[in-house]
Amino acid sequence: MAKTLSTVAALIAIAALCFSTLVGVAQATERKLVVDEQKLVVEGKVYCDTCRVKFETTLSEVVEGAGVKLICRDRVSEETKLEMEAETDKSGHYRFEVEGDHAEEICEVHLVKSPREDCNEIVKGWNSARILLTTDVGVVDTIRQANALGFMKKQALENCAKVLQGLGFLPIN
Repeated sequence: MAKTLSTVAALIAIAALCFSTLVGVAQATERKLVVDEQKLVVEGKVYCDTCRVKFETTLSEVVEGAGVKLICRDRVSEETKLEMEAETDKSGHYRFEVEGDHAEEICEVHLVKSPREDCNEIVKGWNSARILLTTDVGVVDTIRQANALGFMKKQALENCAKVLQGLGFLPIN
C-alpha cells in the first residue's frame, strides 16, 4: 500500500513537472512572438562640426532639418532590404521606427543633406553609423542609439584652438 502511494505521488510530481515545463515553453514562445512584433527604434543626433575635427566639441551646433537615411543590406548579397528617411528636429535628433528583425543585415544610418549652407560638407568614411537591428543580441531595450553624425562647417570658428587646447590636443602657449 505504501509503495503504491509513493508510486502515485512520484507520477503526480512528474506530471506536474512536465505540465510546468510546457507552460514555461508556451510563455517563452508567447514572449518571443511579442518581441518579434515589436518595433525597434533607432535614435540619433546630427551636429555641425564647427571646428572641423570630426568629433563633437563644446562649440558644435545641432542641425535642425538635416536629412538622414537608414539602410539595411543583406550581409551576403548586399541587396537593400530596408530603406527609410527621416529629418532631424530642432534639437538635432532623428528617430526611425523599424518593424521586423534585421539580424542577417548590415544596417547603417547615413547623412543625406544639411539645410545649412555654412555647414553641409559630408566627409566620406565618417558619414554613417552602424546599428544592430535585432532582438537576438542580448539587448532587452527596443531603443537603439546610433553614434552622432556631423556635417563639417566650411571654415572652423576662431575659438576652436582654445577649445582644442583645453582638450589637450594643442600645446598651450
